[in-house]
Amino acid sequence: MLRPTPGIELVTESSEAEVTIAVADVGLHEVLTPGIKRLVLIADDLKRNELWAAIEHGLVVLVPRNEATNRTRLLRAVRDACEGRGDLPAEQLGIVLEGLKLLQENTLGPRDLTLGGFSQRETEVIRLLADGLDTSEIAERLIYSERTVKNVLHSLLSRLNLRNRAHAVAYALRHGVI
Repeated sequence: MLRPTPGIELVTESSEAEVTIAVADVGLHEVLTPGIKRLVLIADDLKRNELWAAIEHGLVVLVPRNEATNRTRLLRAVRDACEGRGDLPAEQLGIVLEGLKLLQENTLGPRDLTLGGFSQRETEVIRLLADGLDTSEIAERLIYSERTVKNVLHSLLSRLNLRNRAHAVAYALRHGVI
């Protein structure tokens, strides 16, 4: 259906594709392979664990089967995936939002982390660092010791494999933390 479309090149290996379109006929595990960048999945009635597995394998657009016969709908799904726009039917979106809430409550919250991957303390420190404050100024502003500020930064740099403070600020900006 998409073969004669300008701007779309069909490839045989999903690792070569910017967007992979897969149809989940029998088992979802058969279409979820490593190396997928962005996945457009055609399926109905995904169970919660199947939806999470698909997201872990790059799912960005889920197209219900009854919409998959429409060429315009498939082209929109591919364009959305290329541009990083997600699209899920309402019931799957509800499952994802509920799952994110549980993730925050049960896993991230007890570790003082947010969905952005930064703790409240790390966010405060990195925000002030981005404002140009040095260690002693950050410590004074937050009523921390300089050692605490250094430990917060060291922990953040180590955990996220960042090279230095500038890299940490850039990372935080790119990921919408600050």
